[in-house]
Amino acid sequence: MRPKTIVIAIVALAVAALAGFVAVQWLPPSASVPVAVAPPPPLPPATRASRALVPVAIPLTAIRDALDAAAPRDFAGKGQNPAPQLLSQTDIDWRAARGAIAASGGNNVVTLTTPLTGTFAVRGELSTTTQDAIGGMLGQLLGSDAAKRIGGINIKNVNADADIRGNVTVTARPQLAANWRIAPNLAAAIDLGNTALSVGGIRISVPGEVKPVIDNTVNEQLARLEQRLRNDPTIEQTARREWAKMCRSIPLQGEGLPPLWLELKPVRAIAAQPVIDAKAVTLTLGVEAESRVTSSETRPDCPFPATLALVDGKEAGRVAIGVPIDMPFTALNALIDAQLKNKTFPDDGSGAVAVTVKSAKITPSGQRLLISLAVDATEQKSFFGFGANATVHVWGKPVLDAQNQVLRLADLELAVESEAAFGLLGTAARAAMPYLQRTLAEKAVIDLKPFATDAQKKIAAAIADFRTGADGVAIDAQVTGLKLVGIAFDATTLRVIAEANGTARATVTRLPAL
Repeated sequence: MRPKTIVIAIVALAVAALAGFVAVQWLPPSASVPVAVAPPPPLPPATRASRALVPVAIPLTAIRDALDAAAPRDFAGKGQNPAPQLLSQTDIDWRAARGAIAASGGNNVVTLTTPLTGTFAVRGELSTTTQDAIGGMLGQLLGSDAAKRIGGINIKNVNADADIRGNVTVTARPQLAANWRIAPNLAAAIDLGNTALSVGGIRISVPGEVKPVIDNTVNEQLARLEQRLRNDPTIEQTARREWAKMCRSIPLQGEGLPPLWLELKPVRAIAAQPVIDAKAVTLTLGVEAESRVTSSETRPDCPFPATLALVDGKEAGRVAIGVPIDMPFTALNALIDAQLKNKTFPDDGSGAVAVTVKSAKITPSGQRLLISLAVDATEQKSFFGFGANATVHVWGKPVLDAQNQVLRLADLELAVESEAAFGLLGTAARAAMPYLQRTLAEKAVIDLKPFATDAQKKIAAAIADFRTGADGVAIDAQVTGLKLVGIAFDATTLRVIAEANGTARATVTRLPAL
């Protein structure tokens, strides 16, 4: 072949190649071959169960102080004449005062004790018959002359005193009822020392005269206190206030995340029977709630329950808030696209063809996700740098990495429909696909840590509201951690299930006046 002919052929090939290159660069991307998808079934309602069981410790010192301030300190009364035929115009008076109340506890019983001290006095005169009988006895013993001389001495008046010493013991075995009231089940025992005095030969028992009156006084006081405690609405009123505070939507917005709210909807009130030890009476109250994360603020309706459900107190002090996180695929597509856009594979430039991702999109299908990548393949070792555009489809299964708090794509495989794209990309581009798949496995992840961290902070802030208790109540509540426990999705939404764990305890520092 003549040299001139060879030159013309080379020029023609170059022009053709250049025209092809220009056409590829300026013509729109090649049409992708559609992939058949099967939309997954709709997600069930996005609610999770949350539970808080809070022990409320009432120190025995607070119970002691409240009762000490309310219980009467002085008792007084009159006794009946034990022998009217021997004693006439006689008054039997007694007066007693209680000391400080002491409180102890154990075996689910509160025991309150207080000492009683006082005086028992008999004032009056002996009857004429008794005086004559005493004079006769003196005459027989001492002789008539001595009796006459003694007769000048007044043996008519009676003036006798004795001490009152003893203790009052009150026991309480409180039980919580389903109607938000507490039955204290009070009982009292009074123990007076076996003291007595003798008046005109008549032995008068101090406990016998005083104890019935003190018994009646103490029992009347306990009956009034029992009735008041049984009707006391304090527990219900406190629960209503905390119930209303819990029924709310809590903002969970975080930087770079779509606006979200955590809805808490209490549905059931629970409680455990009081436990009494040497330091306190511990009453455990709690709530079960439905919780969900929504894309807009809600106003849940939370009717207050008329009755309490009594449960055991095994989980006392624990707070568990279930958080279903619903993220629309439109938001996920933006995250994935930002992570993959303009990424080139192989990233070290070692391949014959460089495949650059122009955009990425996720489509849910059945139990898998379809990742559609608009790519641009350019020859690396060609003088002309020929290239082509196409859409490559890769199947992947979403897997939750709970430890690292990320969502990964596993079991990646190239969709068979993507084979059509290789007609333009060529064999060299096909060789770049394993790099692309490997990079997808490494890079196509959704980092949930920012949301989890923000959610934990917001939930902690919400729980902090409950630390502002009523006057005389100190509340310690905190979130100790948040973990991811599962995922699910439908055609429009990816749901990540999280659980926030925490602790809550309350201590009553001062009881209201009784």
